[in-house]
Amino acid sequence: MTDLDNERDDLDGHTIDELSDYLDRGRTPLDPSIEGSPGCRIALGSLERLRQISQSLVEVDAAAEAPRNDDWLGGILESIGREARAGRDIPLLPPSPRATLSVTEGAVRGLIRAAGDRAGGLIIGRCRLDGDVTVPGTPITVSIDASVFWGERIVETVDRAREAIYSALLKHTELTIASIDITVHDVYFAQVAEPDVSASTDAPEPDASTSTEGDAL
Repeated sequence: MTDLDNERDDLDGHTIDELSDYLDRGRTPLDPSIEGSPGCRIALGSLERLRQISQSLVEVDAAAEAPRNDDWLGGILESIGREARAGRDIPLLPPSPRATLSVTEGAVRGLIRAAGDRAGGLIIGRCRLDGDVTVPGTPITVSIDASVFWGERIVETVDRAREAIYSALLKHTELTIASIDITVHDVYFAQVAEPDVSASTDAPEPDASTSTEGDAL
């Protein structure tokens, strides 16, 4: 039994394995306890995108007759389950002094993962928000572990993902982003679609980086 199984309540009583089985069934019959859970929906979206990417990896491995060790996939699944949990509440500027608005840390991590996936060329393994997100104006560092696909220019791929992530955070949160640090750990063979450049067209371009670590924006 994994740590994820021991913390079922953080995904409203469900585990990543259960959510994966639910996707295998085509999300039928409809499960209100899953569809009505923000954390589960965040995890489902991440699982669906990961399946599209991993299917490409499996096809390339089969063509090359070189089976891949699946440990990397298990690590990503653990990250998805951990990150989808609500975590800390991140305050938003309310429309009225009598109102209180916030977004969960899990929702923001899901947003980051989705933006990175749409940018194309890499797989996000782990995502962390470093800093006190509960205090408005506190500088926050987004720390990401990732792997890139064979044939991608690492610096360009990382910069593209960083720009897409920054654009999403700028649009949907009020966090003060000090930097987005992306560390590349591995390279995978895969056939992937072109990146969705529309996901990052309205973002200020981050400073160029000559390494896989992000400079302050």
